Amino acid sequence: MEAVNIGLLGFGTVGTGVVRIVENHQDDLRSQVGLPIRIAKVLVRDLDKPRGVSVAEDKLTDDPYAVIDDPSIHVIIEVMGGVARTKQYLLDALARGKHVVTANKDLMALHGPELMEQARRYKCDIMYEASVAGGIPIIRTLIDGFSSDRITKIMGIVNGTTNYILSKMTEEGASYLDVLGEAKQLGYAESDPTSDVEGMDAARKMTILSTLGFRTEVELADVSTRGISSVTLEDIRYAKRLGYALKLLGIAERQDEHISITVEPTMVKHTHPLASVGGVFNAVYVYGEAVGETMFYGPGAGELPTATSVVADLVAVVKNLRLGVNGLHSSTVYKPKKLKSDEQISNKYFLLLHVEDRAGVLSQITQIFADHEVSLESVLQQPNPSNPKAEIIIITHDANLAAMKRVLAAFESLDVIQTVQSVYRVEG
Repeated sequence: MEAVNIGLLGFGTVGTGVVRIVENHQDDLRSQVGLPIRIAKVLVRDLDKPRGVSVAEDKLTDDPYAVIDDPSIHVIIEVMGGVARTKQYLLDALARGKHVVTANKDLMALHGPELMEQARRYKCDIMYEASVAGGIPIIRTLIDGFSSDRITKIMGIVNGTTNYILSKMTEEGASYLDVLGEAKQLGYAESDPTSDVEGMDAARKMTILSTLGFRTEVELADVSTRGISSVTLEDIRYAKRLGYALKLLGIAERQDEHISITVEPTMVKHTHPLASVGGVFNAVYVYGEAVGETMFYGPGAGELPTATSVVADLVAVVKNLRLGVNGLHSSTVYKPKKLKSDEQISNKYFLLLHVEDRAGVLSQITQIFADHEVSLESVLQQPNPSNPKAEIIIITHDANLAAMKRVLAAFESLDVIQTVQSVYRVEG
């Protein structure tokens, strides 16, 4: 083999970054793998569109199977996005003995086990580091770095758009809608930001991380998901006052072989490292039984950070190719999935209640907590000049989710409570 030939599916932001790195870092790449790496074919939508990086016209094609069926191509890099059609392209590429590198989180969250099984069947590699947290090498760390440890918890900020919005609301006191509009103008949010702000993007990433961390087949439906669109400046102010930062966290936990995965706005103690992660940055906190606590921090998106992860996967594939061990290096999903029940899920909670401003209200509320065996860490009652009702802020001790649901159901029939304004998980 004189060179390793690459077929690139997609030539957008990340695809452009991949070409830049491969073309500009040839000496570094060759020193690592012992062979030149060449971009042989590139799938594009429009053959006549101007490009941010130069590629010979005879390498461009608008036919995906001109890339997939090319016998000279050794590795397919997929950065085109999409799910159903793209999945079929990659299944076909693997069946033709081509190794795959993908940055497609949606595809891997929904169909990762099927694609990995196809890779094993045809003795091919499939790598997907760039599908989670951009330039942070978290997937390789979970597979290799924690191979001798047992992970008990993965907790992190894995969506830059929502972190930017919550950071700006916290630092500047700007409203959710104002910051969302700014994020769109800056390119941090899509024109339709639903996937980001409602937590679905983070849920897909937590599906991937949980499958790897716990060695069990986690599905997207297993992730309890809540976004940030209901977060108010009032919530932000109370979080700051009580010593917390509001962050959209993905949290996956394992205890006694039972797991739970959630994505939700969470109050993080200001002393916890995740509380200080601002802007569009990502950070993932991993707890191992042996190593204890570790954190991985860096840019979660962008042309070159994401492309760097893609090319790092490419290097790993080529090294395996040179050693003849392709298809042997992958995360093995071998444990049966056991999801925690609501009785097994235990957290601290923050509640903000708008209540009637009269005697005896607090005692009625605390009695409901007592009836359902939820103990309270702190209670603050005060008038609000902008609200004729009184406000009660409560932080519980650890309470199981089933008990908290019973408390909230009981509040609905308590006439002294005007609204349960906010309920957030508390971490750190």
